[in-house]
Amino acid sequence: MSTENEGTAVPPAPSAPPTPVDAPAAPAYQGHPAPDGGNPTTPLPPVPPGAPGAHGDQGAPGMHSGQGDPGSAHGAQGGPTASGPASGSPSAPDPSWPPPPPPGSGAHADGGSGQGGGGWGSSYQQPAPAPAPKKGGRGGLLAAVLVAALVAGGLGGGLGYTLARNNDDTSSTTVSASTSGGNVKRDPGTVAAVAAKALPSTVTIEAESSSGEGGTGTGFVFDKQGHIVTNNHVVADAVDGGKLSATFPDGKKYAAEVVGNAQGYDVAVIKLKNAPSDLKPLTLGNSDEVAVGDSTIAIGAPFGLSNTVTTGIISAKNRPVASSDGTGSQASYMSALQTDASINPGNSGGPLLDAQGNVIGINSAIQSTSNGGFGTGQAGSIGLGFAIPINQAKYVAQELIKTGKPVYAKIGASVSLEETSGGAKITEQGAGGSEPVDPGGPADKAGLQPGDVITKLDDRVIDSGPTLIGEIWTHKPGDEVTITYERDGKERTTELTLGARVGDN
Repeated sequence: MSTENEGTAVPPAPSAPPTPVDAPAAPAYQGHPAPDGGNPTTPLPPVPPGAPGAHGDQGAPGMHSGQGDPGSAHGAQGGPTASGPASGSPSAPDPSWPPPPPPGSGAHADGGSGQGGGGWGSSYQQPAPAPAPKKGGRGGLLAAVLVAALVAGGLGGGLGYTLARNNDDTSSTTVSASTSGGNVKRDPGTVAAVAAKALPSTVTIEAESSSGEGGTGTGFVFDKQGHIVTNNHVVADAVDGGKLSATFPDGKKYAAEVVGNAQGYDVAVIKLKNAPSDLKPLTLGNSDEVAVGDSTIAIGAPFGLSNTVTTGIISAKNRPVASSDGTGSQASYMSALQTDASINPGNSGGPLLDAQGNVIGINSAIQSTSNGGFGTGQAGSIGLGFAIPINQAKYVAQELIKTGKPVYAKIGASVSLEETSGGAKITEQGAGGSEPVDPGGPADKAGLQPGDVITKLDDRVIDSGPTLIGEIWTHKPGDEVTITYERDGKERTTELTLGARVGDN
């Protein structure tokens, strides 16, 4: 998935229009002829210099318009056709695991710039004086009336200014609020009230590898025992001998350790060392009941700016997303909640809340066209953010706390990861020369064969291998699902009980 954003160049404005030649009198509006090609409107006689109301008119200054912004886009890391859900028994290593990132458009960048030319403006030109009217004619009377009117207008304006100035000296009409800032009581359900309740239970995570490399992400309190839920890619640097810390909004900082991480799900659990006794876990919602258009609130540390709150809506559900850590060797798959709440690097692992303050997802990935700000060179938000549904993340986190290892649902077959729209095709050969369909596995028992193209899982349309993997992983091992597939041009269905795979290796 890739996106382009290109600045639109604004064409330069034309030069100043030519001055009319041999005009009998100055036009009524400078620089424009009378309508329908007729003669210019005859000007009023000039006002004597120094008379009240005498004035000039300055033309509008030149206008400048145009913008441009270099950009880049993020897409799934490309890779060769490989297996989908891992095959093999839970006890034996699976050469097809974890699945590599799907092939697709790699990072795609396209920049554009635009600039606008100046507009035009010119000073007002004093109209040429009209021929002097004959003595006693109506022209002289009109001029006298005009001057008298201008004088009266000037007097009126002067009197009005004097009265206004005198009134300012009496009493002020400014009204001061009786409550402001922290004294305002904010109703439950407002963004301010939700943020005030949720912020104390979010942390900014700093992860550092043994070589000193690392980054910043976000997490939230999962239980009173000190477990914090976040993304795997936030803490990956600290998994093997690195350092972890979690800082609360009040400035209190705690050392932490990784309890377990699931690379395929992109979920991890860390635990605070010497955790405080007054931890308040965030309330978990039900992501299955979320509807498109529901309000969302995201909390995180974008570009290191801790405790940042942004808002938006649920833009879509069940969005198939394959993300990578950038190495090209491993990928994470999700059937994501899409939101337009502003999510940037550093928001990863933070909670996505509903209007009541319940966690409905974990902010995990973005689609972007910008190459970042603050000198980081990282991508920024364009309103396409993706979150792991909390129902899935909750199950994964509980397994990590219980055993330290993730448990994945599987069908026991290798599928192509090519970007297609026809479905997920079971490959003719498994990864590393293994069988494409595990003998005695779930797919084998359901009658699936190499070459079958899976087009639905229950009522969810499957358009590719990554989509199938993401949908399978929203289920638990042992769940029964209905598979719709095509074989030899004919559509068929079969019932399948999902198997289990333990660990990422």
